[in-house]
Amino acid sequence: MVADGSGILVQRNDAARALLPAAHPGAHLTDVAPLWLATAHRAVAAPDARGERGSKAPAPASGEIDGLHFEAHSTLCADGTVAWWLVDDTNHRLVREALRTQRERTAFLAKASSLLLSSLNLGRCMEVTARMAAEHLADAALAIAPSRGHRLPVVTCLRGDSPRTSQEEVEPEDVPGLGEALRGFPPVPSRWIDPASAPDWMIPDGFGPVGSIVITPLPGHGVPAGALVLLRKVGSASFTDEEEVFARLFAARSGAAMSAARLYAEQTGVTEVLMRELLPPTLRQVSGVDFAGGYRASSDHERIGGDFYDVHPAAVEGQPSLVALGDVCGKGLEAAVLTGKIRNTLHALLPMADDHQRMLTLLNTALLNSHHTRFATLVLASAVREGNGVEVKLTSAGHPSPLVIRADGAVEEVDTRGTLVGVVPKVPARTATVTLSPGETCILYTDGFTEAKGGPMGDAQFGEERLRRALSECAGMPSEGVVEHLQMLASQWLGQRRHDDMAVVAISAPRTHHLSAVGGHTRGRYTA
Repeated sequence: MVADGSGILVQRNDAARALLPAAHPGAHLTDVAPLWLATAHRAVAAPDARGERGSKAPAPASGEIDGLHFEAHSTLCADGTVAWWLVDDTNHRLVREALRTQRERTAFLAKASSLLLSSLNLGRCMEVTARMAAEHLADAALAIAPSRGHRLPVVTCLRGDSPRTSQEEVEPEDVPGLGEALRGFPPVPSRWIDPASAPDWMIPDGFGPVGSIVITPLPGHGVPAGALVLLRKVGSASFTDEEEVFARLFAARSGAAMSAARLYAEQTGVTEVLMRELLPPTLRQVSGVDFAGGYRASSDHERIGGDFYDVHPAAVEGQPSLVALGDVCGKGLEAAVLTGKIRNTLHALLPMADDHQRMLTLLNTALLNSHHTRFATLVLASAVREGNGVEVKLTSAGHPSPLVIRADGAVEEVDTRGTLVGVVPKVPARTATVTLSPGETCILYTDGFTEAKGGPMGDAQFGEERLRRALSECAGMPSEGVVEHLQMLASQWLGQRRHDDMAVVAISAPRTHHLSAVGGHTRGRYTA
């Protein structure tokens, strides 16, 4: 198709006649061609500021003709006319538009996954789900978790607003498609759901009438994680089949994140319950004997490990209290599980606490008959108040010998030896008895202290000699002070270096004479 500088059509071919039936030589382009093409012709044919035409190659013009999209290219002829040829790029544009949409959706899903996986908090995951769905998929969105009793946890978000959390006392089956979605059934098409059936609790304040609604399940790990509800206002385009499919892709990611968060919360709750049973107890004065303990796990992020201690007060006033301190082979949770078994077994053997050898034999049998392949070292101590002092009976089963801090600062090793438990059928042990005068302390400890590597060069063990010198400085200290001093020295020696579990128990004879106590659990009254 050729037109002169004034826009009068000069020539046309058969293709131009088929595309623009009204176009004929002598007609003006503004009368027979779309406005975008006539405008482009004027721009090409008009002279520039220097009075010249065609000084720059014009960019192709584009527009629609009868529902199809064309790209128009021009050539300025020597006689001043302009030749136009049009290329149908409708399919190319559709492909480019589809590719752009796909890229946007892929980027959206990637962003959603990143935000959802950044938190293992269920409420946070529900808020992210509702907010992102409202921003990109609908005018408003609701993330609904499975019911808790008669209440539905719901997070509602209106586009441009903040998510709002609520507990709705409603029956999901009253909303078409919601009950099925919460049970994990495939969603029904949005065209089957009457927007007028949406209950008031589902429509955000100020939203207005609902034009279309999508309800899709949030799939979880084995069980449904909830449901996603998308709302569009009256006047907004209804959900297409393609949009519903994409909403299900988004829901799959959200459901997986919510399910992971719920599992994490459940496991955390179970772990906390078990952890409370595995943590070392808080020690106190029992029947006129001072007890103090300290524990440090091998890793700062762990609270339990393979070292443990317990103090079991005597059932009858005036009888010895049993102290157990041990070290299970290994670290972390597996060692802590065996630690819990040993502590429970010792607790069951308390009726024979006066016979250390028998307790060790029965404990050894229990460990040999279990599926565990780990072993443990252990020291038992029975402490009872005798006048102003404390008598302590000690038995070691493959454990470092206890140390006694005398009033003059001397540190003595208790002569007790034995075989570790959980390895061989027999565990012979030698029991020793020491008497603590007022202000003296017996220390039970694990090898995490003596084998701790640190110091100025970073590779020297703390060692038994250094431990003895440190304890000699604690003469006369109360049991709590001895434990705190020992832990402080170990921390300074280690710095930020790796270390084994460390546990310590101090048994002291108070400097004052014990007169009375309430159930043996308070400081009672003392005299000098």
